[in-house]
Amino acid sequence: MMTTTKYNRTNFHKHTFCVFQEEDVTIVGSLQLNYKSKSGSSYFFTDDGVYRLSNHWSRVANCRWRLQENPKLQKTNPNRIKLGFAKWTEFYADNELEKLYFIEVDFDEKTAAFHHKESDSFSEDKMLRTASETAKIIKQIRLLLLEDAWAKYLKPIGIDELRKEIIQQLIQTNQSFNEIRRKFLV
Repeated sequence: MMTTTKYNRTNFHKHTFCVFQEEDVTIVGSLQLNYKSKSGSSYFFTDDGVYRLSNHWSRVANCRWRLQENPKLQKTNPNRIKLGFAKWTEFYADNELEKLYFIEVDFDEKTAAFHHKESDSFSEDKMLRTASETAKIIKQIRLLLLEDAWAKYLKPIGIDELRKEIIQQLIQTNQSFNEIRRKFLV
């Protein structure tokens, strides 16, 4: 297990993973700007965490920061500038070598997301992968969720059932899509 680092305004931006929760952009009107990055992102520090106002998320310098969108907020922002908030306790160490990430899929929403092993949703039955391995699997899962052409020549069971079975095996094993798919060939 990794050594748990306590993150704060001086170190949160150094090789970390975090999922920010989207907030209403008007909140920053009452906050003092603490830092503005070269890429134009604005940071507002509080005792509990950090607000980040930005038009880009995902890979941020040497960090992986994802924005969990809030469906209740209006999507009328033409600049794609969004405000996210994360508590200091929600930042986790990130690197390219360790198996730190696991994948969760919402079949109803047809989405896949990765999470850090130190997050509250981790359990020992989840398979951990490196960041690059996780990215490859997520890409494959998104294709399986949104397209149907991959199912051609597979056993004629319901495509949703087949989709779920294949994705579960992708998440829970080290088998490739092609290895899993062979089991379902007609």
